[in-house]
Amino acid sequence: MTCPRLLPLLLSLAISLFWLSQAASAAVLAIDYGSEWIKASLMKPGVPFDVLLNRDSKRKIMSSVAWKGDDRLFGSDAFNIATRVPADSFSFLKSVQGAPFESDAVANFRAVSPVELVRTRRGTVGVRRPDANGTEWSAEELIAMQFAYVKGLAEAVGAPDAREPVRDAVVAVPPYFTQFERDAVADALEIAGLRLLALVNDGTAVALNYALARSFAPEREWHVVYDAGASGVRATVVSFAAAAAAPPAEGKAAGRDSTQITVAGVGYDRTAGGLEVDRRLRDMLALDFEVKHKRAITGDARGMAKLWKEAARVKTVLSANTEASATVESVAFDVDYRAKVTRAALETACADMKPKFAQPIVDALANAGLALDDVASVILTGGHSRVPMVQAAVRAAVGEGKIATSVNADEAAVLGAALYGASISRQFRTKDIRVSDIVPYDIQVSYQSEPKISDIDAEGAQVPLKAPKTINTVVFPAGSKAGSKKTLTFKRKDDFVLRMGYKASVEAGFPTELLQAEISGVKEALAELVEAGAVDPVVKATVVLSESGFAGIQDAVAYGEIKKDDESFAGKLKGFFGGAKEEAHDEPSSSSSSSGTSSSSSSTSSASSGSEDKSSASSSPSASPVPEKKKEIKDTIPLQLEVKPLSIPALTPKEVRRSRDRLIAIETAEAVKRRREEARNGLEAYLYRLRDLLEDSDDANPFKKCSKEQERDDIREKVYETLQWMSEEADEAQLIDFWDKKDVVERLERPIQLRYKEIEAFPSTLNSSQRINWSTRVFITEARKNLTAELVPGNLPAKYTEDEVDALEKTLREHEAWLNEWVERQKSVQLNEDPVILTTEMKARAKTLENALLKLLRRKAPPKAKKSASSASAATSSTSSSSVPSERASAAGEEARSPGESSTTAGAQSPHDEL
Repeated sequence: MTCPRLLPLLLSLAISLFWLSQAASAAVLAIDYGSEWIKASLMKPGVPFDVLLNRDSKRKIMSSVAWKGDDRLFGSDAFNIATRVPADSFSFLKSVQGAPFESDAVANFRAVSPVELVRTRRGTVGVRRPDANGTEWSAEELIAMQFAYVKGLAEAVGAPDAREPVRDAVVAVPPYFTQFERDAVADALEIAGLRLLALVNDGTAVALNYALARSFAPEREWHVVYDAGASGVRATVVSFAAAAAAPPAEGKAAGRDSTQITVAGVGYDRTAGGLEVDRRLRDMLALDFEVKHKRAITGDARGMAKLWKEAARVKTVLSANTEASATVESVAFDVDYRAKVTRAALETACADMKPKFAQPIVDALANAGLALDDVASVILTGGHSRVPMVQAAVRAAVGEGKIATSVNADEAAVLGAALYGASISRQFRTKDIRVSDIVPYDIQVSYQSEPKISDIDAEGAQVPLKAPKTINTVVFPAGSKAGSKKTLTFKRKDDFVLRMGYKASVEAGFPTELLQAEISGVKEALAELVEAGAVDPVVKATVVLSESGFAGIQDAVAYGEIKKDDESFAGKLKGFFGGAKEEAHDEPSSSSSSSGTSSSSSSTSSASSGSEDKSSASSSPSASPVPEKKKEIKDTIPLQLEVKPLSIPALTPKEVRRSRDRLIAIETAEAVKRRREEARNGLEAYLYRLRDLLEDSDDANPFKKCSKEQERDDIREKVYETLQWMSEEADEAQLIDFWDKKDVVERLERPIQLRYKEIEAFPSTLNSSQRINWSTRVFITEARKNLTAELVPGNLPAKYTEDEVDALEKTLREHEAWLNEWVERQKSVQLNEDPVILTTEMKARAKTLENALLKLLRRKAPPKAKKSASSASAATSSTSSSSVPSERASAAGEEARSPGESSTTAGAQSPHDEL
């Protein structure tokens, strides 16, 4: 139990450590999470700006997570195990994150993955493992595992003492991602223990990478970023232009010129990605197998997983060759499969996809309002862009001269995302590049019109003239700038509901409704404004579109323009019946209570009114007292706003915490298991090393020289006994058992190690001790000379007293006597006997003498002796005369010395100061 007095101290310490960790954490992790590959980059002080390497030193990681028994696998290991346990290997999850369970995206996923899918509580996709418990995981949790794996790689970068936690992350996503999919990415990051800094569209990220090492003119330069990935094809029309820095304000430093990147149009096709080409090639191989061997392989999950892996390899070969050989040993039914695949056959199977490859470019240009002649180049990126038929389709659409391969097709997006994250984190100084992005969908708000009420019926109920109708208003048309904000005005009298959603279907099976906001407190707020003198008060709601592409309703207020008293009807009547006589007294009160259209104008008016009152009071002290100011009336009253999701909600904080706890439990169990394996491997390696030393027949072996026969026999017996235990019981042993077994053997070997280490360290330690003795002896000799010179009249006093020098000499003699005695004893000790003196004790005694020596050496020189009266007057007269140079003044000082004083003694430096 913690002492109550310690609680404030522990709390303050925890807060200090928290803020120190927050200040020290300056790393930004950028992730390009693709359907097939993950690329990551770490922006961190002292770390080169490059792509993050995995544990195999590869620059990209397969987007897969799998289980092998109770062990999780990531990357290539997870993907390859699908040929053995296909239902326990999960890949291509990007296409189903945030997707409704009945959508076409899920149907396409079923065609490429044999895993068992389940519906989650939110109506999204989850998976069920083929384990004994049928463990279920949501797509967000599986993606979070991969994010956590990348986070661990980032935190392992650099020297061990320079490593720190990574918290902030930027993720590159396709521009066509809906708000549901963006919510899924944010949820996965939070489950992984990361904080979303921003989402950036991958086409925009490539443009950032393209602009990093280039300069542009002030005139706009148009390009198309064509990204052909595994999950789809997209084109982004961007412009690059130089933006001059604004003129600096007075006393401010001049700003830097910047590069402005503006996204003008986006086009995409979700069905023309690399996964679809792989699927068709796999189906070609499966059909060929069925024709050759008269047996269908489509029902064999392992066989289809093997064919998928081979299809991906063959597609890569066909990108550089016109034909390739497919070979799969024991693909199914103990049959080895071999076939020859040509590029022409693959292109024939994908003939219907060829128009889709170039169509996003046409759509993007149309959305941007540009023609192909306005574009300088089409920048190819994405791994799928290397496929010859994709390149041919793009070349046919834009021409050979506009094709540009000036960026790294695999890494441009993640490097651009890292640059984007560094620019918004304000912790790095980078090239000033400003980005203006857009959203590709129409976003609208919907609400019910306020019903018109007729007479009251016989039962006293209100009868509307006609049913209210739904009013739809597009607030963010396709192409709207990300980071926008709009204020909507409603003439309402009662509470109402405001809905937000997409105007049309964005993807087959995806809902269009995003969220709704229940705005309440309208009637009371409007009544308060009317009472304050507002004319025709209204309700205003603010809708926002964030930089990351999230749409939402920010706030709602009741607003009414409140007129001054003299402008209202009551004020006019008051003035008509003689109220003007009190105008001089009412003016300050009226000014202070008046309110403009904003709070800032209201406060300014109040401040000016107050200053006028103060000046008038000081000029005419006999004036009547100023009447009490009226209560300030606000023209804006906040309304209650309750926002709820309508279709696919994001994870609640409680659900995120539960998923986070599940991941932490798995990571903790894996850490314990990893430590157990490390302890087992360490014990096994240690035993084999000792066995080799014992079996070495060389008599010059240091292990034999420093050990006795009985000691070696004891170690040999214990080593073979432990090896026997390792082969029989190690599989069931716990971590502590391995530690105990190793400790028993180490106790037997420790005396031998001690002898060997002492023999190795003794000569250098003895030389160091003797060197300190010699330095101390030299110092004492010089110190005694200074003590003698001090007795001469006119010399400077010595730094040390005679008692201090005597004490140091006593310490030196004691150390010399002790060292000589024990060194002689050590000389008679054999190599296989314990030393009579340890080097640690030798160093400790030498350190004591060294500290005593340094205490005197570091002492400052004493102040100079006071001059005699005649010398002082002579020096004063010489310095007071402006015509005497400084050299003559110095010479006068030399003449003032006593005849017996030497120049060496008169100096401020003593002879032993050089030591």
